[in-house]
Amino acid sequence: MSTDHQLTELIERYLSGELNEEERLRFETMRRENAAIDSRVVEHQQFTNLLKQYGERVELEKRLNAIHQEIDVHALAEELTVHPSWVVRMWRNHHSKISVAASVAIFAMLATLYSTGYFNKGTSNYTELRREVEKVKQTTENVKRTTNVLMNHIESNGRIVTPSKFTGTGFALTSNGYIVTNYHVVKDADSLYVQNASGDAYHTKLIYTEPTHDIAILKIDDTTFTGLGAIPYTFKKSKSDVGEDVYTLGYPRDDFYYGKGYLSSATGNNGDTTAYQVSLPVYPGNSGGPLLDGKGNVIGIISGKQTQTESAAFAVKSAYLFKAAQSVNADSTAHNINLKGKNALSNLSRQQQIKKLENYVFMVKVYN
Repeated sequence: MSTDHQLTELIERYLSGELNEEERLRFETMRRENAAIDSRVVEHQQFTNLLKQYGERVELEKRLNAIHQEIDVHALAEELTVHPSWVVRMWRNHHSKISVAASVAIFAMLATLYSTGYFNKGTSNYTELRREVEKVKQTTENVKRTTNVLMNHIESNGRIVTPSKFTGTGFALTSNGYIVTNYHVVKDADSLYVQNASGDAYHTKLIYTEPTHDIAILKIDDTTFTGLGAIPYTFKKSKSDVGEDVYTLGYPRDDFYYGKGYLSSATGNNGDTTAYQVSLPVYPGNSGGPLLDGKGNVIGIISGKQTQTESAAFAVKSAYLFKAAQSVNADSTAHNINLKGKNALSNLSRQQQIKKLENYVFMVKVYN
């Protein structure tokens, strides 16, 4: 792109479906190869969707009543719902003319939507799937049992780890302890542990986050961890087809959970091209779990679901795992994540696949 303006115009044409087939394929190749361009597309789509939603509010004129006289409020209200790209350009060209009162109204609304997770996926019918641990009364015997287990996991400051506040799911990227989960699962964490299906828990540290694609990478740094066997699954770079059978494993409760379904759309919530939509039962705690096809290839990371539709879930495409691994390797000589491996699941029955996967899928425990 020769100028930022040209890139913006191209993104608007792409999102509005104005590119021909050749242009669209060429632009999508650019997105895959250039993370900065891909991030701009996602941000632009989120912003225009926000403007559409805001334009539907009946109090629009009241919120913008302090805009200077040269800006036509009535025309703006109409353009918000009909031509959101025009509003993007208007904001860039005239934001200095907007009064303090109008700016406060707009940014108060933006802050509210950000704090409720709007910018993660663009609409309020999307919910993230980390699980808040219920506070339950324990008997004296239960407390003793819990203390005995956790005494082996005392943090460096001498504080005994208490029951976690949130849980999610993660799965192994490598045999030496790199784990991937969703960013929203681990954000604001003071400390993190992962626990396998056998009940073995290990302290981990957060080494990488990518909020735009809702990805976080952890590294087990517990002295009791001796490593895993060879990773039995591979990570798929290419696109998967609508209609494929898929399944996930995770921890929406304290024991291992299996859910199956099919890939229902090549895009995620609100047309998000970085994700898939799957018809699959998922629950709070499933966030960060692997989405696998029938041959045992990881094709995505479960991240959320629609609140108004049963079994409509979303998963970040596995192609973005490769980008995350490349970023980790480029940013630090202390870490090396190699996602190349051999698939040991393709010729197994589903039951055999699940048994082989149990020790590679973890409950992520978040403390803050």
